[in-house]
Amino acid sequence: MVSFRKSKSKKKAAEVAKEEVPEKAAPPEPKPEENGKADEGPAAKSEEKPKPAPAPAPSKPPTLDDIPELLKTMTEEKGEKSAAATKRIYELCDVGHKQNRVPMVCSGKWDVLTPLAKCLTQESGDGRHLACLALNNLSIPTENKRVMALGPASKEVIGGLCKVIAEDKQESYLCCICLMNLSFLEASITTILQHSPVDEGASPIPPLDNPNSLIRVLEKLLTNSPSAPKSGSGKSEGVRWACGLIKNLAKSEENAALFGQTEIPRCVVENIRNTTAPPSRWTSNSLEDFSLFVILNLAQWPVSKDALIGAGAVDVIKPIMSEGDLQGLKATMACAFLDAKWEDFPDGGAPASKSVSELMTNIVEKKGKDGQYAYGVFKLYTATKAYRDLAVSAVESGSANTKALATPSSVALCLQVVSDLVLAAVDDAEGGSKYVPDAMSAEYAVGAIEAMLPAILDEADPPRVSVQSEKAAGEVAQMLLTYSDISGTSATAKASAKKSADEIKAAGGSARPILEISHDLWTQYRKREGQPLDQFISQERGVSLFIMYTIACAIHFHIHLDSSN
Repeated sequence: MVSFRKSKSKKKAAEVAKEEVPEKAAPPEPKPEENGKADEGPAAKSEEKPKPAPAPAPSKPPTLDDIPELLKTMTEEKGEKSAAATKRIYELCDVGHKQNRVPMVCSGKWDVLTPLAKCLTQESGDGRHLACLALNNLSIPTENKRVMALGPASKEVIGGLCKVIAEDKQESYLCCICLMNLSFLEASITTILQHSPVDEGASPIPPLDNPNSLIRVLEKLLTNSPSAPKSGSGKSEGVRWACGLIKNLAKSEENAALFGQTEIPRCVVENIRNTTAPPSRWTSNSLEDFSLFVILNLAQWPVSKDALIGAGAVDVIKPIMSEGDLQGLKATMACAFLDAKWEDFPDGGAPASKSVSELMTNIVEKKGKDGQYAYGVFKLYTATKAYRDLAVSAVESGSANTKALATPSSVALCLQVVSDLVLAAVDDAEGGSKYVPDAMSAEYAVGAIEAMLPAILDEADPPRVSVQSEKAAGEVAQMLLTYSDISGTSATAKASAKKSADEIKAAGGSARPILEISHDLWTQYRKREGQPLDQFISQERGVSLFIMYTIACAIHFHIHLDSSN
């Protein structure tokens, strides 16, 4: 998010706080602080001191009541007078007047967006620069994002920002930041990327066929950038924030399909390939940080992963996996999505298993990880898909490799994700979860369970009969069968759930330590959440368990008699 404040040093202003500070349950986005110490996101970059307006500053500070007159001056006058009025609009929403930002956009009293958007087309650098600053500040509140990106003036706002970027103006990086701010509203990302301007009265042109569309403008910006632009230069800042914008826009499969047909995947891979800084030195919101996020977001969609594979992404990001921090986590998930071989994951896959499993847990528990990411930065479907793909890679290289992934806590978490969706879908089920997963997350969790079955169903040594394993097998199998019958479950997920249920059910009776412990952890979770513990126990299974319990008691009694004799 961008917020403008006057700063003594442009270099200092370029330092941006971490983006991963969510505001409530909204999409992850930095929240500006009054003290300016942190969490101002891209704001700190654009809160540089605006160019001095030619006209002398009025003695009285502007108020909201002055807006009608200021808008009239902006639209009817030119040059110095228009720039002076634009400066006053900027002052009304600067860092010292945050309380004005929502009323200026959402009150319905004024249309400040259209005049500001028109200022972006001015040849005068002063008016254009001040309009960029004002639009960035106004784009921070969540309420304003919807109006600016989807409201009546959205075409003018997005079009004006895109035009400045296309013309490679000095303010290009500010326009990328403003669009990035708006793209934190996930409902807007398709609309933003679909921007494809045509002359009035002309037929619409698909974005990929229009050189003036936003996606082609961003592609041109990245492809025309030198392989190693000077840090802090206008060109490097434009590329940097363009990658930040692309990172957000690539979160939808529809947008990823468009990106996959451009040179953008190759460009972000080259950004990582050409960097001289080690991953441990990458700062949040740096070019490398953004580029790796773009790779991660595009890699999870089949419609764009091939473009990354063709650009050699796996070989470029594979060494980053050993970092063990946020960048290592991103690289690990991206490599899993890009079908990396199991041998590519360091230390037999144990670090990959631990980091992705921890991420899944944190998302479900609605928390982040100190110093790395906040809740909301990653989606559950991204984490569960990464775990599923890791498990598939492991089992394809040898079933014994799945032991690194099939820890009881990880298996229990996959069961939890699936069962929470089942409880949410079954009308007569009691209880619930504080986190209701989406359908994709449940499908990936089922896929992970299927891939990990060789380890989950590994027999105890020496083999023995176990009532607990029989009970665990019965409940887990029944839960998976219930999931397969839920309306909307994909054919792939149904087949995976039924196959897993059959194998688990057939394995009941013999002791399966991982299955037992995983089931116990899953049961403890359901108790804490107040969920019904008999939801997945069938009458047939209950009779079977009673018979097994009787047999086990008889065997125990017989052994006891033998030992006493």
